[in-house]
Amino acid sequence: MASRPSRLVGRDDVVAALRSRLSAVVDGGPGMVTVHGVAGVGRTALLDELAEAHDGPVLRARAADWETGCAYGVLSQLVGDEVAGDAFAAARQLVESVVDGSDAPTLVLVDDAHVADAASLHALDTAVAHHPRAAMLVVFSARRTEEPGPHDVRLGGLTAPQVAELAAASGRALGDLAAERLRRHTGGIPRHVLALLDEVPDEQWADPYVRLPAPAAVAAVVRPTLEACSPGAAAIVAAVAALGEAAELHEVASVAGLDHDREDVFGPLDEAARAGLVNRAGGRRGPMATTPDPMVRAAVLDHIGPARAAAVRCRAAEVVTDPARSLRYRAAATPGRDDALAGHLDTQAARAAANGAWSAVAALLADAARLTPAAELREERLVRSVDALVGAGEVRDAGAMLPAVESAPESPLREAVLGYLAVNRGHAAEARSRLDRAWKLVDALADPNTAAMIATRHVLDALARGHGGDLVRWADRVAGLAVPGAPAAVEAAVVRPLGTAASGRLVEAAEEYRAVAASIPHGPQTQRVTMGRGWLDVVGDDVDEARFALASAVPNAPLGGSSRISLWALGWLARARFLCGEWRLALSVVDQGRALATRTGIVLATPLLEWTAAQIHAMRGDRDRAEEAMLRGEAGPLDYEVMRIPSLLARAQVAEIGADHARVVRRLEPLTRLPPDGTVGEPGWWPWADAYANALVVLGRTGEADAFLRPHEELAASRGHRSTQARLGYARGRWHGATGDVDAARTAFETALGHLDGLPLRYDRARIGLAFGQTLRHTGRRREADPVLLEAREQFEALGSVVHVGRCDRELRAGTREDRDEPGGGPELTPQESAVTDLVAGGLTNREVAAELHVTIKTVQYHLTRVYTKLGVRSRSELAARRRA
Repeated sequence: MASRPSRLVGRDDVVAALRSRLSAVVDGGPGMVTVHGVAGVGRTALLDELAEAHDGPVLRARAADWETGCAYGVLSQLVGDEVAGDAFAAARQLVESVVDGSDAPTLVLVDDAHVADAASLHALDTAVAHHPRAAMLVVFSARRTEEPGPHDVRLGGLTAPQVAELAAASGRALGDLAAERLRRHTGGIPRHVLALLDEVPDEQWADPYVRLPAPAAVAAVVRPTLEACSPGAAAIVAAVAALGEAAELHEVASVAGLDHDREDVFGPLDEAARAGLVNRAGGRRGPMATTPDPMVRAAVLDHIGPARAAAVRCRAAEVVTDPARSLRYRAAATPGRDDALAGHLDTQAARAAANGAWSAVAALLADAARLTPAAELREERLVRSVDALVGAGEVRDAGAMLPAVESAPESPLREAVLGYLAVNRGHAAEARSRLDRAWKLVDALADPNTAAMIATRHVLDALARGHGGDLVRWADRVAGLAVPGAPAAVEAAVVRPLGTAASGRLVEAAEEYRAVAASIPHGPQTQRVTMGRGWLDVVGDDVDEARFALASAVPNAPLGGSSRISLWALGWLARARFLCGEWRLALSVVDQGRALATRTGIVLATPLLEWTAAQIHAMRGDRDRAEEAMLRGEAGPLDYEVMRIPSLLARAQVAEIGADHARVVRRLEPLTRLPPDGTVGEPGWWPWADAYANALVVLGRTGEADAFLRPHEELAASRGHRSTQARLGYARGRWHGATGDVDAARTAFETALGHLDGLPLRYDRARIGLAFGQTLRHTGRRREADPVLLEAREQFEALGSVVHVGRCDRELRAGTREDRDEPGGGPELTPQESAVTDLVAGGLTNREVAAELHVTIKTVQYHLTRVYTKLGVRSRSELAARRRA
């Protein structure tokens, strides 16, 4: 089959998978797959792409709802003739039409299969089930169903970058914020995206406040549907649209002017739901109602007109009990400036900030800025709104507001906000410059609140740089400036324990977190405490507790927390799940984190996420996906240590898994030049020292390895950090084995394994076991090596590390007590010669063989020379041919 890139935006993976399925039917027999998706998602375009790309026969039909009751209506389109008889006869007729002597398989496409007649569907199913030699793939396109088959494909909405790509393909350039807003509004459905790109004037896309209408096609459906509703149902729809979010049923009824205590409110609500204008749901607050999507909401508000929409919102402001919601409804109903209302919004924003509800703060201040008559105060409120967006983790939205912030006069607040945004974008030099400038500009005595806010941003910068001492110093400055309980004081307090831990005082850090948690028993700020404590638990080897804490910190963003904190929680949760052997769940967490990072525009945690993904894929033997993960982790700036270190670790550990120890040294050598007083040298933060030392040993640089290991071993012992002592013991055991002291090596490995007792670190245990077994075998202790290697093999197999299972198998084969006989009664090879022969015949270089067997290159050359002599061959190609004979 011809291979060419798909013209469909965001569907390359689906197209590739379907083409692969089509190729497989040649040898594997016929197949059937259904592509599910909502109207407008691109199901028909996908079938067009498949048909155009296929070199063989294509049979195509489209079902129609008026033909649903017509037997064989779809099948007759496929075979080009009338169809009669039962399903078996009809299936034979179809199969006969696809067997035309073509070397390529037949592609059978059925569009809108959800309204296809039952007889045709039965015949197609029979053809696939009862004609195993028919080389055909049946692809159905259907609306979304509740029970897709195991091989079915779901088409979802496009991501924001894909929306931008689709816009570019249609000749329009969208910024990040515009693409994300369009995705949210349309659900990423290509049909609606393209419609709005045509219907909204080009100049409006640059306005971050532009109100997106419903596509004309959606409005054309909503308008007559709403007009056909009874007055009560229409009032319900208008109320739900004005409320703009999932609203409690009593709120909806009150805003609609209905008596929510009477049962007749359910009649209009059911009518609105049946019309597709309202969705009913249940929540922790009871029955809820909302619009199906933002497009329906926009269409309803446009239809009722601005005057009625304002009146309904004013009514909503009187009904709801939450002060922030009430003020925002009043703001939405106010078309011009209103200084008093802007002041109330600002005051409410301060209350929300005290609870760490930064999404609410950003929305309230944005409304306040729009309503503020005075230009200087309007600019200040807008800048503070952007700061709150960053605090909420909405970095993409905040970045879109960058021109407005940069155009404001220089001030401590402006520089602090720009520095805060730079931190979350990973731009360390800009962040440091902006924050230093802000600190120079601020008068801490006259404006302690702004000074405290700037110091808090320095706290985050120090955390990203891995400097525990700087972090603690800035956090203490915040405590001296901010009123206890103020947002800056709370944020600095929840980060300070990580600085304490980065300075080597883990127990003290845990005590700090207990005190902070007691002072913040509830509210959005608890997300920060929970995430920070989970991070500390990962560092401190309490992985079980870390999984619980981090998992509970993830979902708090929709409840008023921060997407930024959720993203960090996901990064460390993936790491915790990896460490305890839950690799499938770890990859699921990574996928969740990737989606959140893409939506929010936060890059700071991406290398942490991709480090875990790359390591797992490499151990599973999937080099392509490991490489993809590493490239994603390197896509942004790597200025901060919290980004650079996991990126280097990903490269180094993938290289270690591939037995490329020279590359391990090259990747990790930059870490030896970082200041030792940061997290890079502190036990528990970044596990790199053992990999670096081990690579030095394997490369024969034992003197360097010893000198490097000693200070790390001493620090880990003084800190009492068990997993670090275990990992360094792994490297020390290798070192003793390489220097010929097998008894010391055994002691080092056994001590290392002892450090892991009671810890759920399954991968570390298996890794140490493999190194222990290899060392025993290479020093002639084969009988002792076998049970150690077998146990390591079982552990790696349970984890799914096919690479290490293969390595264990090679060691076990090489260590067998019975020498292998060559075919035909040839000369016998020693176990080590046999292992070298297998690897060389498999295409590995001498350096790669040495790395794989953990011996020197000279040792490989020695064994290879003896093998050539024994077998009477003169080259690697002759050796490979002899092995295959």
